[in-house]
Amino acid sequence: SSGINAEWPLRPGNGSNTIVCHNTCEDSFLASPLILDLVILAELCERITIQLDGEPQPRRFTSILSILSYLLKAPLVPSGTPVINALFKQRACIENFIRACIGLQPSNHM
Repeated sequence: SSGINAEWPLRPGNGSNTIVCHNTCEDSFLASPLILDLVILAELCERITIQLDGEPQPRRFTSILSILSYLLKAPLVPSGTPVINALFKQRACIENFIRACIGLQPSNHM
């Protein structure tokens, strides 16, 4: 939304000075694709269940989705999990996660 804040500070000689500040929220427009990617990736993780050999029922991801750390400034991970702040490793995690979803082997670029 756009807003205008105006102030009228007094000047010497009983005059007034008008200061107008326009806020057009351009940062919000720049963040829109990032927000969409966050929502789509979180929705994808919500729909996936995992069942390892020997487990009686499939299980869901924990509510802390560390896979989203690529799109966020400060990653949150479950207790006891190492924090990975390397941007390319975080991106590789998302790529390999999606590769696993379609049955492909992970790539490690080595």
